Amino acid sequence: MAPKHEKNKKSSYLVNAYLFAYNLIQSIGWSYLLYQICNFYIFPPKEKTLWDVVKYTVIIFQNAACIEIFNVAVGYVKSNLIVTIQQVLSRVAIVAAIVYIPETTDSPGLCLALTAWCFAEITRYLYYGFNILGFIPYLLVWARYTLFIILYPLGVSGELLIYWTSLNYVGKTKMWSLELPNKYNIAFSLWTVIAFVMFIYIPLFPQMYIHMVHQRKKVLTSPGPKKVQKKLQ
Repeated sequence: MAPKHEKNKKSSYLVNAYLFAYNLIQSIGWSYLLYQICNFYIFPPKEKTLWDVVKYTVIIFQNAACIEIFNVAVGYVKSNLIVTIQQVLSRVAIVAAIVYIPETTDSPGLCLALTAWCFAEITRYLYYGFNILGFIPYLLVWARYTLFIILYPLGVSGELLIYWTSLNYVGKTKMWSLELPNKYNIAFSLWTVIAFVMFIYIPLFPQMYIHMVHQRKKVLTSPGPKKVQKKLQ
């Protein structure tokens, strides 16, 4: 029978291999999506929208992020579970809005949001992948804590534009809404839910942005690569 410490070591190797594979696959997936977006605008296909070209890639790799909730819940990744759920589901909600609300596929926010997501996710997953290997190139550290300065405002603007575009369709069709009187004696308005989600961006975005600014200062001003690496682990 193998000693307990050997079992733990083997288990740790398997978990790291699993996490590395997940991050690698996600970084490849988001890189492919970025390629699709660039190719769409360089060589525009006839009678196809951007969403027609990228929809399956977005649906697969964005919904795959739900695995991160599992990773945190079982302790494979040390992070705040509530924050992880919030971050993942907010993106999934955007994808759902695009999938189920036809008008959003023509929203000017679609390209903005998807492009910002691509750069952010490619950087993030590569960062996590290298961290598992025990070494993160400084250029990747810099990108992780610098690109957000542009990507966060672009991404949030794109997301809000997608939601804004959806309001007209949802309001006209009463999509997924329930009005009184009805046999359940309850009312539900998807339009109101979307409007509320848009509203909560106002207090949440500045907090998130300021947090990243503090993190950037904390990591990039460390007095040496060894100390930076120590902080990252």
